Amino acid sequence: MFLVSQADTLRQLHQDRLNHYNNQEQQAIELMSLLNKLYNEQDVQITLFGETLDASSVGSILALHQKAGTRGADSKPIDIKDTLAMVKEIAANRDVQTVRIDVGQLITSNNDVASALAALTSAASAKNEATDVVLYGFGRIGRILTRLLLSQASSSKGLQLKAIVVRPAAAGDLAKRASLLERDSIHGGFSGAIDVDEANNGIIINGRFVQVIYANDPSEIDYTAYGIDNAIVIDNTGKWKDEAGLGKHLASKGVQKVLLTAPAGGEIKNVVYGVNNDTIGDDTIVSAASCTTNAITPSLKVLNDEYGIENGHVETIHSFTNDQNLIDNYHKADRRGRSAVLNMVMTSTGAAKAVGKALPELSGKLTGNAIRVPTPNVSLAILNLNLKTAPKDADALNAYMRQMANSSMWQSQIAYTDSTEAVSTDFVGTTHVGILDAQATIVTDNHATVYIWYDNEVGYSTQVLRLATQMAGISYNHIPA
Repeated sequence: MFLVSQADTLRQLHQDRLNHYNNQEQQAIELMSLLNKLYNEQDVQITLFGETLDASSVGSILALHQKAGTRGADSKPIDIKDTLAMVKEIAANRDVQTVRIDVGQLITSNNDVASALAALTSAASAKNEATDVVLYGFGRIGRILTRLLLSQASSSKGLQLKAIVVRPAAAGDLAKRASLLERDSIHGGFSGAIDVDEANNGIIINGRFVQVIYANDPSEIDYTAYGIDNAIVIDNTGKWKDEAGLGKHLASKGVQKVLLTAPAGGEIKNVVYGVNNDTIGDDTIVSAASCTTNAITPSLKVLNDEYGIENGHVETIHSFTNDQNLIDNYHKADRRGRSAVLNMVMTSTGAAKAVGKALPELSGKLTGNAIRVPTPNVSLAILNLNLKTAPKDADALNAYMRQMANSSMWQSQIAYTDSTEAVSTDFVGTTHVGILDAQATIVTDNHATVYIWYDNEVGYSTQVLRLATQMAGISYNHIPA
C-alpha cells in the first residue's frame, strides 16, 4: 500500500512539473508576440540583464530566464510571469518609442516601470532611421556579422545589411558563399532560410535580399547603382589599416563611413565600445580594435577604477585562426607556418599595447604575448596585475567583478562564471565580450591573476555592431538609465 501511494505521489509530482513548464511555454509564446510587436511598431527592445530576448524561440526565452537566476540582487530568480506582466505594461503605452528596456534590472531592483515610461513619450524620442550596411569581406567575422544582423525580425529601422563585397571568383562562388553562411562547423546551422538568387547575383536571407558584389578594390564600386547610399562599410579583410587605404572606401559613391574590424594604425581611433566610444565624434573612419583588446579592456577598466593598476602582463591563450597553416608550410610570419592543429604556437599580440589606446591611463603599463592553441574558437586571456590597492582576497575581487557584471553599465560587456566545470566550448556563441572565471582568480597581497574567457568571433562581432550602430547615429533611451 505504501509503494502504491509513493508511486502516485511521484506521478503527481511529475505531472505538476510538466503542467508548470507547459504554463511557462504558453507565457513565452505570448511574450514573443509582444516582443515582435514592440520591436516592429515602436522600436522598443526588451533585454534581460543585457541579453536580448529572442522573439523567435520559446526554448531560448525560458533558458535565459533560468540563467537569470544567477544575476541581479541576491541571485533572485526571474519568473517569466513577471517579465510578461512588465512587457504587457510597456506594450500598453503606445507613446513609448526608441527605447531599450532591461526588465531583469527593473524586476530585481523593484523599479516602477510606469513612472520611467511616463518620461519617454514619442515627442521626446528621436526615431532611428534605416542605415545601409556593406560588409567588405565575407570570412569568419563577415559571416558572424551577417548572422547577427539578420537573425532578428525584419524592421524598417536600424542597420540594414544591403551588400557583401568579395573578390572575383569562379562560377559557383555564390552558392558556396551561401552554404558557408548556412552551415558552420563551430556555431551550427543558420537559424532561418537562405536562398541563392543567381539572376540578380545575391543571397536572400530570411526574406531579405543581400547583393553580392565582386571587386578587387573599393575604387571599382558604385554602390548607388545598387540602390545603396550613405552606407557604413564594415571592412573585414584587414587588407588596409591606415587612412590612405581605408579612405578608398570613402571615395566610392554611396559610402558615408568606414569601420575596420582589426587594429588600425596612424591617427585612426581604436575603439572599444563601452570604454572609449565617446571619443568617436564625427570620425568617418574608425577601428573596432581586436577581439582580445575588446575582451580584456572592460575588465581592466573596472579593475583599474577600483584597485588601480601599477603594471601587468597579459597572456592570451588564443584559438587558431585562418591565417595559420593546417600542416607545416611556408608562412611569412614567425612560427605561424607550423601546423595549427598539432601545435601550441608562440606568437605576438598587440592587444596589451592597444589597451592603452582605448584606456590611456594604462598606456605603457602592460606587456603581452599570445599562444595559439589547437581549438577553433573561444580564447582565454590571463591578466597578471600588480595593483595599487590590494583586494582583501580572491573572494573580494570576485564579488566586485560580479557586481560589475550585473550592473546596467557593464552587463553587456562583462559576464561572470563561478562554475567548477566550465570549459572553452561552454562559451561558444556568447555575446558578452569577456567572461571572468571566478574559480581561477588568484590574489596574493597586491598581485592578482584574473582569467577572462571570450568567444573571439561572436563576442567581438557584437562589439563591432554596437560601434556601427553608434556611427549610424542610432541611439536609444535606456531604462533603467
